[in-house]
Amino acid sequence: MQIGIIGAGHIGGTLARLFANAGHDVAVSNSRGPDTLASLVASIGGNVHAETPEGAVKFGDVIVLGMPWRRIDELPPAEGFAGKVVIDAMNPYSATGHVIDLGDRTSSEEVAKRMPKARLVKAFNTIYWKTLETGSRLQGPMEDRQAIFLAADDPEATAVVAKLIEQIGFAPVHTGSLREGGRRQRPNSSLYGRPMTARQARDLLR
Repeated sequence: MQIGIIGAGHIGGTLARLFANAGHDVAVSNSRGPDTLASLVASIGGNVHAETPEGAVKFGDVIVLGMPWRRIDELPPAEGFAGKVVIDAMNPYSATGHVIDLGDRTSSEEVAKRMPKARLVKAFNTIYWKTLETGSRLQGPMEDRQAIFLAADDPEATAVVAKLIEQIGFAPVHTGSLREGGRRQRPNSSLYGRPMTARQARDLLR
């Protein structure tokens, strides 16, 4: 697949490497311009190139939002995301590291309002980036792999993201809809930041 990534920090940069190693073509971007990503691209090699955020959206069949949630006003225009599978890996933190109070709404619902024609899936937001970097296991039972939680309202988009999670050596575990599942994936929830196998994750969700 062609995957565009907006945000090249710990999560975005790690996903660029994992997706590229799994054989996908990746365009990675940040707010500072493609030239600032030269060392990251060189370290991954092959099928990764640097883009602007707008270029990454145009390139990708799947788009990863890995930028700070508080900067969602800087996302490219909504029409560019129309029809695309968009993975929301963001969490609603303020610049000082506090969780922003959204009332009864989830952060992904807020993102979905900004790109109503996108096929949004919440994923990669609960896992610590070091676990993402080192926890990949391509062998052995799926239930023994590290879990990555995902929430969505679109079954086909969910299946696409679940397959990508499996291809990079993790196990997809569904938490529900963007609303209910998104609530389960909030910062400070029982799922957040806790490395666990798929088996442990399913036990916890029960």
